[in-house]
Amino acid sequence: MIKSKFTTVEAIMLVLTIFLTPSILSMPKNLIDTTRSSILINIVYVTIIAIFIAILIYRLLKNFPSYDIIDISEYLGGKCFKSIIGTIFILYFLISSSILLRNFCECLKMVYYPMTSVVFIILAFIIATCLSSKLEFSTAVKVNVIVLPLLVISVLFIFFANIKNFSFENVFPILGEGVYNTFIIGLGNLGAFLGIIILYFLPPYLKKPEDMKKIAITTTIIAGIYILFCVSIILFMFRFLLNVDEVMPLYYTTRYIEFGDFFQRLESFFLFIWILVLTSFVTINIKLSMDIFKKLTNAKNISPMVYSFGLIIFAIAIFPKDYAVSKFIESTLYSYWTFGISFALGIGILIFANLKKRKNAHLPKQKEVLEANE
Repeated sequence: MIKSKFTTVEAIMLVLTIFLTPSILSMPKNLIDTTRSSILINIVYVTIIAIFIAILIYRLLKNFPSYDIIDISEYLGGKCFKSIIGTIFILYFLISSSILLRNFCECLKMVYYPMTSVVFIILAFIIATCLSSKLEFSTAVKVNVIVLPLLVISVLFIFFANIKNFSFENVFPILGEGVYNTFIIGLGNLGAFLGIIILYFLPPYLKKPEDMKKIAITTTIIAGIYILFCVSIILFMFRFLLNVDEVMPLYYTTRYIEFGDFFQRLESFFLFIWILVLTSFVTINIKLSMDIFKKLTNAKNISPMVYSFGLIIFAIAIFPKDYAVSKFIESTLYSYWTFGISFALGIGILIFANLKKRKNAHLPKQKEVLEANE
């Protein structure tokens, strides 16, 4: 039984945190690398597709009120199947946190702490997230309602403060390298919406389950608009970044913001906001992992698991030898694996569970017909 229940606003902020946090790293540049100057059209295109996927997930979940993907997995394939799916999703949340944390800490090291080992920077984050994860999930989500808007405001501020530095001709040619590259190969940019995975776990947490559709559509639209702003900043400011492997492209755009002699070099302010957002992101992932673990084991006290999951995230984060290896894992192995989990696995489970429920619903009627014939 889920103790923490969230309002609609809290749920929207929770989902958006999973959607938007990757944008503080190299995600905007990776999207641009796929379609080049046609990225703006591509983002609108994949956002529309993501909205339809979110609606599909809502409709499939609608037949299982107050159930999440773990409960539905048990209905579909029993406890063994439930344990397998639960373990996969726990690994997903922990690995996502690890890779994002490692790459962010690499940026901190390069910018502010070049003489400090990245291991100690990661350890500081792990300690902070473990302490915050000791709080009730509802408390963490309430804090997130304050933190997440700061991320959105920071990106909007960067966009409008840098308009004078934009080169709008970078949008040409509008279709980039062609229609095929924009609309077929560009489908890979649906990876920007991998945060949609959180919808599979949301129903049991909602105070108003009837608002699930509103939450799914609203968060996807906001995420699409937000990503559009992110890629616009990079595209209009740094065309040369298309061929440069920057760790945090948005961070470098903040260095060009100036308001007179007293407001210059504001990047530290934005970095502080992004540190808060990343901490919130990792905390949410740990809390979700703990709730899944509780369902799998029926354990009454799972508080000690905070430190276990924290150690797992730490171990995975320090595993890559350097940023190049970490970047390779993120852009190849991890991206394909998470794409399959977020879309193929999750939607597949929901579809087969709905088919099973429909089949079972027809069994009583078939039995009545057989008895009448006898």
